[in-house]
Amino acid sequence: MLSTYLKTAWRNIVRGRLYSVLNLLGLATGMAVALLIGLWVHYQLSYDRFVPGYEQAYQVRFNYSDNGVIRNQAEVCLPLGDALKKDIPEVEHVAPAFDIGQAVMVVNDKRIYGDVVCAGEEFLRVFPLPLVEGDATTALQGPSPSIVLTEPLAKSLFGKEDALNKTVRWGGDGTPLKVTAVVRELPRNSSFHFDYLIPFSNFAQNSWIKPALTNWNYAYYQLYVSLRPGAKVARVEAKARLLVRQYAPESYATFHREAMFFPLKDWHLYTDFKDGQPQGGLIDYVRMFSIVGILVLLIACINFMNLSTARSERRAREVGVRKVMGSVRGQLILQFLMESLLMSALAFLLSVVVVQAVLPAFNALTGDVVRVPYASGWFWLMVISLVVLTGLFAGSRPAFFLSSFRPVEVLKSTMRIGKAASFPRKVLVVIQFSCSIALIISTIIVYQQIQYARNRPKGYDPNRLIVSRAHSDAFAAFKQEAMESGVVSSVTRSANQQTDPLSQLTIDNWPGRLPNEPLSLAWNAVGDTDYFRTLRIGFTTGDNFKGNIGADSTGVIINETAVRRMRLKQPLNQYLDFSFSGAPHRLRIIGVVKDALTKDPFAAAEPAIFMYYPTAAWMYTMRLAPTVSTSTALAKLKAISEKYGPDYPFAYSFVDESYASKFATEMLIGRLAGVFAALAIFISCLGLFGLVAYTAEQRTREIGIRKVLGASVSQVLLLLSGDFILLVGISCAIAAPVAYYFLHQWLAGYYYRISISPLVFVVAAVIALIITAITVGFQSVRSAMMNPVTALRTE
Repeated sequence: MLSTYLKTAWRNIVRGRLYSVLNLLGLATGMAVALLIGLWVHYQLSYDRFVPGYEQAYQVRFNYSDNGVIRNQAEVCLPLGDALKKDIPEVEHVAPAFDIGQAVMVVNDKRIYGDVVCAGEEFLRVFPLPLVEGDATTALQGPSPSIVLTEPLAKSLFGKEDALNKTVRWGGDGTPLKVTAVVRELPRNSSFHFDYLIPFSNFAQNSWIKPALTNWNYAYYQLYVSLRPGAKVARVEAKARLLVRQYAPESYATFHREAMFFPLKDWHLYTDFKDGQPQGGLIDYVRMFSIVGILVLLIACINFMNLSTARSERRAREVGVRKVMGSVRGQLILQFLMESLLMSALAFLLSVVVVQAVLPAFNALTGDVVRVPYASGWFWLMVISLVVLTGLFAGSRPAFFLSSFRPVEVLKSTMRIGKAASFPRKVLVVIQFSCSIALIISTIIVYQQIQYARNRPKGYDPNRLIVSRAHSDAFAAFKQEAMESGVVSSVTRSANQQTDPLSQLTIDNWPGRLPNEPLSLAWNAVGDTDYFRTLRIGFTTGDNFKGNIGADSTGVIINETAVRRMRLKQPLNQYLDFSFSGAPHRLRIIGVVKDALTKDPFAAAEPAIFMYYPTAAWMYTMRLAPTVSTSTALAKLKAISEKYGPDYPFAYSFVDESYASKFATEMLIGRLAGVFAALAIFISCLGLFGLVAYTAEQRTREIGIRKVLGASVSQVLLLLSGDFILLVGISCAIAAPVAYYFLHQWLAGYYYRISISPLVFVVAAVIALIITAITVGFQSVRSAMMNPVTALRTE
């Protein structure tokens, strides 16, 4: 019987070629979109799952009160790690860490820059990353200077030779370090981004770490822990909150710092914090596109339903004859569902071909490495379920509708099917176009929000500005020769580049400070007097640094936001107290500069503070001369850099590109939304084309009579397309408020955001109506131009 159902289903599919092709294209496109989104979502959710025991690994962060608002920071104090290990039995391993940035590695004549993380000795126990060589237990232990390489860096330095126990020279002074382990190459879906690890013990006696080992106010380092199996994180977190109060009551009274545990599995997905807890980030877009995938597949299923029920009159006699011959309704339902399942299976096969073909372009667009896991049993279980559910859902209404026909009415031609099916069909058309139009509106709003933030005043000029990590001891000579070469108009140096402040400075006291009021400022060390001129950051009041330690050691420059945050009416010559390198400091405000954007282009400018500290200013910033080509300037700068620092490869980046990268997520979401909106419209138009073709076919005789009686082509065109344009107009009216509600919620997450203009909804409606007019117009014009004599003779 099953083979009979399949043969009959195949014959009906072949017999109605046009509608079958439209159905197949619609379902295949919907499935391809759903499959592609599903693979992308799975990839995002798979981040860091390759780490054994990832469920037990956490980053310890601080929640603190800032003017009554609970904020969250990744930096904590080092003594907290010792307290966690000592006082909380559920904590198994603890590892402090901090990101040094990039430094040079030298082996013989090979010099390679790499991202380095300074990590505690239990780092590879908290995160048991797979090792090629070495022992995770001892790899980061002191006291001898050591280093842990990643597999790609080890191959770059040593080729095919084993790297274990070999020596590399690190940094400008060429410190020898012994390789104690090699970490296997990390996958792309990893939150760990480093080329090598250096033990914390290597720096234990440095002036910038030693004081921090016992200072509870010195919150500038990351801290990671792993819990013992079976430990309840909520209980551990509750115990950890009490530690700052217990060991540093004065610090708690000032900053109200409390520890919170941020699980490794959420690092990639949750980047936004609210009231001290992870609330959003990429997870919002993962959820959003999951819904989009379902909606697009729903639109494809609606197409199938509409086209199948539209052709119901052609199948009515078949149903009537089958019932007269003894078929029961259940058999007919099974027959129609079998057709739907067969169509769904064919559409899935086509969708796999489409997905495989577009995956390279999709990965290039997203920057991910999404693959179809053909070898996974879970994948096939999911896709088979998708095929079956799609087939059953898409074929449900046609099956139950067609099988309900009464044979007597059908065979006597007394049954009027069109009216019974037209209203539900119109409702489904409205639903699918409402979804498509909502996606068009979303695409426009996302694009406008990105452009609005990209075009906002930055407070500095990133054009033709490059940064390079280099050798601060040769800065004066490098700057002089670079300026004399004519390829740069200005050169300066600082600790951080403008787009990425690496640390916060906690201010202990300032004029007008309220009792126990905390304040953290984005900190940057300036190495010469040309910093603000090079970046083109203007002064609002006060003076620049003088350019020597004696004159500038007591001065500090802050930005306008810091002035407002501290409520200073006359900021010049006011004093700020803070601890730096474990010692108390008092500095005088000598100048105020205009606000300049730093980390988040969608957020307000951070309060910032600039100190004159040349020994910490290891990043060069250069503005290329406007009359010199970029390639020529970089070639000359490379030669000059290698002259004064032969151990340092000339590695650089463009500031405008670094700034543009901050829009990467929003740009990706905008592009994906645009692609999926276009596909949703395409699927909807396929169904609309089929319905118009069917309507024209059913009304051939009416069209012929109207033309004989004098109807013009435009009148016939309006007759055929008017209803469909009206349905799309209704869809616009429904989509607008729904899209506004969700987009308003999305925009509320940005400090710097657009206002939704009514013009957006008008534009989306016009786009939808134009596409509809083009879709229905082709078939309508063809029918309207038909010779009425031919139409009547055919009838």
